[in-house]
Amino acid sequence: MSAAATDPRIDQLFAAAKAAQAKAYAPYSRFRVGAALRSDTGRIHAGCNVENAAYPVGTCAEAGAIAAMILAGDRAITEILVLGEGPELCTPCGACRQRLREFGAASLKVHVAGPEGLRAHFTLGELLPHSFGPDNLA
Repeated sequence: MSAAATDPRIDQLFAAAKAAQAKAYAPYSRFRVGAALRSDTGRIHAGCNVENAAYPVGTCAEAGAIAAMILAGDRAITEILVLGEGPELCTPCGACRQRLREFGAASLKVHVAGPEGLRAHFTLGELLPHSFGPDNLA
């Protein structure tokens, strides 16, 4: 199913997140997550969650996508799509909201999807109001 029949840019993010989600390593929670972000260069970078028997040391899909972006040489995010399973919205966790803030502005578009397609849109500013970021240290 298409993420958004009228927006091919979101469809591209959805397809990349879905492909990443299929490769997630989630043997403990069985909750697979994929994320795909678009950098300011227009390139798409994807990541999946990777669990660990010691739960706190797992990696979120958003963190994987950010790491892929950095490895590719990009440094700024313009939008991200997070794809999770289940009936509830799978928004970025608190730590990932802060990770997104490191590389994105309050206007960064955060799209949330489920298996059937797009579910909601937010800005990072809505998800992380009055955030602390790189500009606070300048």
